[in-house]
Amino acid sequence: MTYILEILPSLIDGAKLTLEIFFWTIIGSIPLGLIVGLGLISKIKPIKYFLNFYVWLMRGTPLLLQLIFVFYGLPTLQQFHIHIVFGRYDAALFAFILNYGAYFAEIFRGGLQSIPKGQYESAKVLRLSYWQTIRTIIIPQVFKIVLPSIGNEIINLVKDSSLVYVIGLGDLLRAGNVATSRDVTLVPLLMVGAIYLLLTAIFTLVLKKIEKHYSYYK
Repeated sequence: MTYILEILPSLIDGAKLTLEIFFWTIIGSIPLGLIVGLGLISKIKPIKYFLNFYVWLMRGTPLLLQLIFVFYGLPTLQQFHIHIVFGRYDAALFAFILNYGAYFAEIFRGGLQSIPKGQYESAKVLRLSYWQTIRTIIIPQVFKIVLPSIGNEIINLVKDSSLVYVIGLGDLLRAGNVATSRDVTLVPLLMVGAIYLLLTAIFTLVLKKIEKHYSYYK
């Protein structure tokens, strides 16, 4: 117990960074996903083709590879007179937001396409513009439809945030690895696993309550 109390502060510090990356990714990727989702059902073909390529690229390559490319790969473009250099924290957020934005875009696309076309026609009869229709009629329904899928991605994000250790960020997993290597014991990793389980349990409970709150049509 003494050893656990000794290493707990470093694990808590790592968990704080993990949660920071988690929350900023959610704040950035959900709006991005909604915008891209609207673009995916757009009738403007160049936009639709470009966004389909973006989604295909982000979903078709590992997030770990994207992290490594953003932090280590982009600076090598300087030889082509392209100056794109991110700090470790910014690189992690940039890669995570782009990656999860693509997944949320597909979720929103499915939700948008599930809305009956009659609702758009009814909005036209009421003389609502396209954006008024989207904002006041379509998006509230879409959010209710896609909540379970978004919840699954949010739980995955809690665990995926551990990937930032590959670019040297002191997250929860890195703190556990340092303590394990230093003290030659698996106790820190067991504690890391327990903290991840606790975080996923809390977010699962919160998401279930949100889903229940929006299940008033059932």
